[in-house]
Amino acid sequence: MQLERADLNLLVYLDVLLRERNVTRAANYLGLSQPAMSNGLKRLRELFDDPLLVRTREGMMPTERALELQPMVREALSSIDRVIQPNRDFDPANTRRTFRIMASDYAESTLIPPLLKQLRDGAPGISLDIMTPSDVSFVDVEQGKVDMVINRFDSMPQSFHQATVWRDSFSCMMRADNPILEDYNLQSYLKAQHIWVSKTGMGVGVGVNPEDVQRLGWVDEAIGKLGEKRDISVFTRHYQVAMLLAEQSDLIVTVPTRLAQLASDNPRVVRRDPPLDIPPLELKMAWSPLLQQSAPHRWLRRLILDIGRAL
Repeated sequence: MQLERADLNLLVYLDVLLRERNVTRAANYLGLSQPAMSNGLKRLRELFDDPLLVRTREGMMPTERALELQPMVREALSSIDRVIQPNRDFDPANTRRTFRIMASDYAESTLIPPLLKQLRDGAPGISLDIMTPSDVSFVDVEQGKVDMVINRFDSMPQSFHQATVWRDSFSCMMRADNPILEDYNLQSYLKAQHIWVSKTGMGVGVGVNPEDVQRLGWVDEAIGKLGEKRDISVFTRHYQVAMLLAEQSDLIVTVPTRLAQLASDNPRVVRRDPPLDIPPLELKMAWSPLLQQSAPHRWLRRLILDIGRAL
């Protein structure tokens, strides 16, 4: 391809078309009419001498050549954006924009409130769109549709940038008159009934197999190393729900300490250290390489890490 033959706007069209795989959605995203977008696709097909997107029963699917071009086009557009980016510092106090953040309810309960306070004080024109792990896929993050994801992750694509927001220990939460408090130790902990709670990574979840200790997470792995197993009555993916269930029953929930501390003023529940060693968890922040050089994004990442250190 020779540069003088190409309208660089077509690369923008191609990037969005390959991401959306739908002419109408791509047109809406770019603020174009559908005929204009269709004409852009026609010109792209002529430019690359390839259909690029082919209609199938599953919708518009990219050709092999299109999949080849996709990462190169993204990198080219990212480089061009860096070249023409105004050489000035980002001014959060006078900026209006929305950041889309995927956060587990653990991160949403502990990190987002102080983050929102900082934004209200110093960047009132910035708003947050908080999404749940089930709302987002790794592809969404890779394509920059989501600014960042904040959660615990067992695995992550190697291309993603990431940083640790903080490390947290675990605490046990239970009703203030739970009989276990009369003799709280490892044996009574293991004999009690428990609430399992976790939502690691992102994407739509699947059912839990209580026999698969390795996939139950930090707490059950630590118990398994002692040759023991706990009796789990309820499996949930929501920490706030788990704490509410512990408050209203004789069940015990073992949760990250920063979350447990949010209930410190609630006289109906008490917090105890686990009667066994559980490795600390890491709350991580991850984002697409497409956003690595973005000045607003760099500012938000620094702010979140500063809050994490302060907490």
